[in-house]
Amino acid sequence: MTPADFASFSNNAIAFASVVYVLALVSHIAEWAFGRSVPAETSAVEQPVAVGAAADAGASYDGAAAADTGTAEPDADLVSKAENVEKFGRIGVALTVVAALLHFAGLVARGLGADPARVPWGNMYEFSVAGAFGVTLIYLVLLRRYSLRWMGVFVTGFSVVVLMLAVLLLYVPAGPLVPALQSYWLVIHVVAAVIAAGAFAVGAMASALYLVKARAERRADPPTTGYVARLPKATVLDRVAYRVHAFGFPVWTFAALVAGPIWAEYAWGRYWGWDPKEVWAFITWVVYAAYLHARATAGWKGKGAAVIALVGFATLLFNFVGINLFGSGLHSYSGLD
Repeated sequence: MTPADFASFSNNAIAFASVVYVLALVSHIAEWAFGRSVPAETSAVEQPVAVGAAADAGASYDGAAAADTGTAEPDADLVSKAENVEKFGRIGVALTVVAALLHFAGLVARGLGADPARVPWGNMYEFSVAGAFGVTLIYLVLLRRYSLRWMGVFVTGFSVVVLMLAVLLLYVPAGPLVPALQSYWLVIHVVAAVIAAGAFAVGAMASALYLVKARAERRADPPTTGYVARLPKATVLDRVAYRVHAFGFPVWTFAALVAGPIWAEYAWGRYWGWDPKEVWAFITWVVYAAYLHARATAGWKGKGAAVIALVGFATLLFNFVGINLFGSGLHSYSGLD
């Protein structure tokens, strides 16, 4: 195959991945739509003894205990709806895996479609595609360990939005790298940044849902049906957010404060020059350092730490989108005129 063939294959693979992500998103929406009228404690594999009884919520949910709903829905109907919840949830995960494989194939082909072949993150379009893949990859890697299927609707929705914006607004033909990017540090620095950004995105989703769940749990009559009721307990969401951020922070430290300056010395003859992207990478690092400190401090656990995590993700997005598209400096590699 010629580079042009690989570039065409990449475009088609990304387009098909976007379609499959949409189908996965629809499946997860159907999962939660069927679960709207099913009490959170009802399992698809166990016959519920009563609508208001506390039972296992199944392997896909950490199962917050629910109060008596006061309804008298037939057990068979509850089991049927719970089975639909499980079915569409599994379909959503399977489609996400297929989409991720197409996504990865599109990334690889994009690099092979350049002449000469290179890593597939040399402009804003490629950064966006690689970043969306990083979010999906982190989600799938942690899916079974932390029972993250409840996050599937947000991860697939995020991937759909990013890929659509990349294709419609940021696309540029595959081409050679600019001189400053022609370094093996491009591989090391960007791979670390993509992994960290994926972890921070998953952590931001968990933090946002923690705030929603914690508020629901503080109510005098917490919901027993619907999406919020089927989320894990607020303490579980807080723990997931902390662990994902604790993984992403040292990776970001390496990407922004170690690999980045070394590459800057190689490309521009100085380790640090207060370029806008360097400044915002450092700001992002400071905010996430504050999050981890706050999370380890008893008085700031919970809501305060979650808000800091969301602020950190906002700075990360601005660093990625704002600086690349609207900023000036040595890091302006959007590829857009």
